[in-house]
Amino acid sequence: MILGVDRLLELVKTEKLVENLSERELTNPEGAGFDLRLGEIYELKGNSFLGVEDRKTPEVELLKKYNSEKKSSFIFKPGCFYLIKTIESVNTPKNILALFTPRTTIFRSGMMIFTATCSPGYCGELTFAIANFGPCEVEIEMGARVAHAMFFQVEGETNLYRGQWQGGRVTTEKKEKQV
Repeated sequence: MILGVDRLLELVKTEKLVENLSERELTNPEGAGFDLRLGEIYELKGNSFLGVEDRKTPEVELLKKYNSEKKSSFIFKPGCFYLIKTIESVNTPKNILALFTPRTTIFRSGMMIFTATCSPGYCGELTFAIANFGPCEVEIEMGARVAHAMFFQVEGETNLYRGQWQGGRVTTEKKEKQV
């Protein structure tokens, strides 16, 4: 069951389900979830290794960060791939998971955002990937709404998130064992 905005706003107040929501989302959210805003942009550097037991993700370079005091934007070049973090962070209780979709203006501009499941028990910032598959540059203002979060009630037992990405880090610092 997808949770409606009345229930979500209640969970924001009582459980801090989503932190750092914009005033728009706190007073008049659209649809059955919350829109998430562009907070940070990273470029990948170096190599990656994903093994059965070990992994090492590429190093990253922070290219741009949202500043509520100063309006700014970033130009996404055609054919380029980036990681982004949202301004918002989540705290999913044991009976809720979140799924994310790009806002349609993203793909209407030739871009795509790649997301994952936010499992019950995950707490932290959200990192997504974004790529410009289109033929033209796309300028996005920092703080613009880029993704939509939907929250689902889980019936029955769940296993809480125990992965190493808890807290919202963007990359690994060294090769590490998977849990």
